[in-house]
Amino acid sequence: MQLHRAMKRVLIITYYWPPTGGSGVQRWVKFARYMPACGWQPVIYTPKNPERLAVDESLLADIPPEAEVYKRRIFEPYAFYRAFLGGKKEAVNPIHGQKKSFASRLALWLRGNFFVPDPRRSWVRPSVRYLKKYLAEHPVDVVVTTGPPHAMHLIGEGLKRETGVRWVADFRDPWTKMYNFETLPMFPWVKAAHRRLEQRVLDGSDAVIAVTALVRDDFQQRTQTPVSLITNGFDEADYAGAAPALSATRFTLVHTGLFEKDGNPLRLWDVLARKCAGDRDFKAALEIRLAGKIDPEIFEALAARGLAANVKRLGYQAHPDTVREQRAAAVLLLPLRDAPEYRKTLPGKIFEYLAARRPVLGIGQEDGVAAKLLHQCGAGVMYGWDQTEPVAHFIDHCWEEFRSGTLAARSGDISAYSRRALTGKLVELLSSL
Repeated sequence: MQLHRAMKRVLIITYYWPPTGGSGVQRWVKFARYMPACGWQPVIYTPKNPERLAVDESLLADIPPEAEVYKRRIFEPYAFYRAFLGGKKEAVNPIHGQKKSFASRLALWLRGNFFVPDPRRSWVRPSVRYLKKYLAEHPVDVVVTTGPPHAMHLIGEGLKRETGVRWVADFRDPWTKMYNFETLPMFPWVKAAHRRLEQRVLDGSDAVIAVTALVRDDFQQRTQTPVSLITNGFDEADYAGAAPALSATRFTLVHTGLFEKDGNPLRLWDVLARKCAGDRDFKAALEIRLAGKIDPEIFEALAARGLAANVKRLGYQAHPDTVREQRAAAVLLLPLRDAPEYRKTLPGKIFEYLAARRPVLGIGQEDGVAAKLLHQCGAGVMYGWDQTEPVAHFIDHCWEEFRSGTLAARSGDISAYSRRALTGKLVELLSSL
């Protein structure tokens, strides 16, 4: 493949590369899309055969012609994991689910204690050897690793040690301060090993990127390496053109993306069931549209409250279809995971919700970064998991506006979160190295 000598070159080491879904995972696809216009050529190193929840062919269109992509096979134990479970139906993410079979608990224990930092660890040494040779023949200006999985950062650490190349560690999620880390079934010395590896990455890299201000501040307290804040975002090109018209007869509550057990908003379902029981028109109009990977417990909770007939299961959708769902929603649902550490987290979908310009109903940490972002952008509200009456008032208000035809789009300034603007921040950081 022809090298673009006029451009600076950045080697991006990522486990996820198109076609795959999820706004956070799309992060580096979108960066790569806008990098060439800023004078940087993206060079992608990624597994040829990764394990992933979904496939989205539409994202292939975002890969710029200037990009070079190198794929090598990776060995992972997930085939053995599935065989061990015997084909039993598990949660969208069995780590986060509350109800686990004995086989699932045992598999998680084995995974947690024998694969540090994660099951992609076996890819580290072969990748360092391969990329060391590649860099000798095809130099780059900067290496970026993005995780999770955090084994990607260990590849960057190895390349830094072997070649001295400039290295940036991008954390799409925290590591040992992740909301579920302390509850994982690991021995104390295994958790200590995670902390040592994390510290090596923080101290050994030339720059660290965090996606929320609270995570940035936490990292900066633990390392002398400069930590930059570059959030996830939305691609303005995906939301160009007129938005679809709202349905005149269906009051649609829309959720897109992963919907896991520990984010099941039971009080919201109670509110909807109560309103359906007392308002025949609302019951006839209500449609809860769930697009993406959904844990079975979500559907069970809805059915238990008599709302099964109001649920539309859309399954996994390509990104353009997801955007249409978001833009045509009466209300967008943003239930967060019920864990204290999750207050530091901005789910990737929140930025797409901002771009969709529809009212957002968040259920989660009222003092978290997601609540702050919704308030700053005038996009919606965030209520705690047990706040039934405020949720009921919000639904009542939106329903009355829907019936009167005045359920307006939200119009706050969100330009700082466009993928183009965020790529500009990234290029500024890379250029400084």
